[in-house]
Amino acid sequence: MSRFALLLAFAFALPATGQYVPERNSWETRAPETVGMDAALIQEAIEIHRAGESTAPRDQEDGQNRSFGREPMGFPIGPFSVRGAPSGVVLRHGYIVAEWGDTRRVEMTHSVTKSFLSSVVGLAWQDGLIADLDDPVHDYMAPVDLPVGDGEPGIDRTAFGRPDLATLFESEHNRRITWDHLLRQSSDWEGTLWGKPDWADRPTGDASEWRTRERHAPGTVFEYNDTRVNVLALVATGVWRRPLPEILRERIMDPIGASPTWRWHGYDNSWITLDGAMVQAVSGGGHWGGGMFLSARDQARFGLFTLRQGQWGEVSLLDEEWFDMATTPSEANPTYGFMNYFLNLPGEDGEKRYPSVPATAYAHLGNGTNMVYVDPENDLVVVARWIQGTAIDPFLDAIVRSIQD
Repeated sequence: MSRFALLLAFAFALPATGQYVPERNSWETRAPETVGMDAALIQEAIEIHRAGESTAPRDQEDGQNRSFGREPMGFPIGPFSVRGAPSGVVLRHGYIVAEWGDTRRVEMTHSVTKSFLSSVVGLAWQDGLIADLDDPVHDYMAPVDLPVGDGEPGIDRTAFGRPDLATLFESEHNRRITWDHLLRQSSDWEGTLWGKPDWADRPTGDASEWRTRERHAPGTVFEYNDTRVNVLALVATGVWRRPLPEILRERIMDPIGASPTWRWHGYDNSWITLDGAMVQAVSGGGHWGGGMFLSARDQARFGLFTLRQGQWGEVSLLDEEWFDMATTPSEANPTYGFMNYFLNLPGEDGEKRYPSVPATAYAHLGNGTNMVYVDPENDLVVVARWIQGTAIDPFLDAIVRSIQD
């Protein structure tokens, strides 16, 4: 047994702190009124969710073909699944007070994956593998064997036949990118990874300028971009020198009692040689397939982990300081912290993302919509899967109004 596992076992044997966390194979349920909530309003929220089910195809690959698949280089390269009916979980004070649908069904989470990715980066920072989030990523990234065509622009890797190793942070622009820029999606990294150029994700404007436009200084402009998210996943894999799903399982998912059914997938072509072994670099979302596949209950456990700021019972899994940074906005986007913490703070228009709930709340969001809503003010976690965006605020409004204490 590893030293970390021994410490974990010892810590869970200590007296509880007073904040309930569920054990691995059991989760205590409470009637809504016992935790200060109104059952009728919770049921109203559930009906809003069911009536507001996503209209996108249940076959996630079909949905990708109709949306992201229409982008340049938009073809899928990772696995998909067929989703089920809407499902969800409501936690108050850690207890299950409501759940609907099949909450044990394993499904794609799309960009909720980004919050798991940032957590694994947080563990590397906590362990000292990343000294400072303001360090240039260049200092941590060795050349790597990538498919032909991947890497930074303007470099011929096949001049002598066999492909040379690729670089990701050698250009003048990319050398200035820090961990913080990648975590906040404000890097404007330039290049191609796993056959997906940075400009091919949600391109806008004049197509003739996609490849030649002037780059934004890192940290100044927010751009949601899965190619750059996948760059972060690859660099984190190099820092850990291990597959990221192993780190996530050992350090977070097993300690919080997640089921054994979750999986974190990469792409068909996202394999690298690391210390003599073939390792798959995972993806940070489901834009081209892959990412985290897990149940609503396991999403709820992860939401409780972030609500408790990394504290699980007597064990600190991830430092509280990490969550303070993750929920702090940047100049580039006043409503976004680290990926994928969508903050409910007022945006540039003065409006909150979800007007009916506290500004201190945040949500881990993914396409679908997949949502893990975290509300520290009300000690509340809500998972809702396959809900239309327009139904989210009325849905959350009913749940928050149900709180009577």
